[in-house]
Order: sequence, then C-alpha cells, then structure tokens
Amino acid sequence: MNSLVVQPTELPTRFREVMAGVASPVTVVTSIMDGVPHGTTVSAFTSLSMRPPMVLVSLDRASQLLAVVRQTWRFGVNVLGAKQSAAALAFARKGGSDKFDGIPWEVQHRLPRLSGAPGWLACDVSGLVDGGDHVVVLGMVVSAETTGEHPLIYYRRTFGTHGQLAPSDNP
Repeated sequence: MNSLVVQPTELPTRFREVMAGVASPVTVVTSIMDGVPHGTTVSAFTSLSMRPPMVLVSLDRASQLLAVVRQTWRFGVNVLGAKQSAAALAFARKGGSDKFDGIPWEVQHRLPRLSGAPGWLACDVSGLVDGGDHVVVLGMVVSAETTGEHPLIYYRRTFGTHGQLAPSDNP
C-alpha cells in the first residue's frame, strides 16, 4: 500500500484515523440565552494568543450552541477533569435541552460553569471563521481559573488522562 497516494474515497477514513491518534483535551463549551443553558462537548479547542489571551473552539455548523453563541457573543470553556467522562458523554449527545440534567453547574460571568471542572475560561467572541462543516469561534478570554487537577484527554476514541514520564524516559 502506497501511503503517499490516497484515493479520494479513502481520504475521510484515513483522516479520521490520523486524528484519532492525536490526544485532545476534552472540554464542554457553554453559553446561556434567556436563562436556558446550552452546551456541547468539544475536543477541537486550543489556545491562540497570550497577548491578548485568546482561545479557539470549533463548533458544528448545525449545532444549537453555535446559534446561541452567534446571538450572545459569549461562551465558556469548561476544561474537564480526569473523573468527568460521564459529563463529556452527556454533553456529546446531539440536540436535547436535558444535557445539564444531573450535572452540577452554576452561572459565572453570565455563563454556565460546570462544577468540578479543573479549568474554566469565560470568553467574548472576537470572530467567527468558516471551516468546512464547522465554524471556528475565536474567543477573547475575560476570566480564567484552574485547580491544577489532571485533565480529561481523548485519544484513540477513548478517555484517559496525562501522566508525567519518569525522568529516565525524558531525554
């Protein structure tokens, strides 16, 4: 098999396989409109800039959350902890207004913050960029907090966490 030439019909499968091998942080992106919280699990999240502090998240073009973010121009990023895989699965479901059922949360900076999430960012939208079937949302960070607990990571279609290598394993 020639790994340099990929048939167009094989490309989506190969792309998905490659991306499954990239460890990603697991986050729940949230917003609120008319007192109703909205949220979805997102692994396409990263820092963008330190000065000013900015992040980006990628939301499905058809998602209810993106529609809310387009109206409110605000979103929160809940960086999930190693023991929050159940919350990640609950918010990964398509549609439904019951994603918050059984998940403790509170309003902080006028956004839904999940209790127990070791990382929290409140953001104002600074731009939206089309990206295929998703929209990249650029966020200006207005508040940031962390507890320092181990993050939840998604790798090879399973949840896990990060562990430091032993000194002998580090070059």
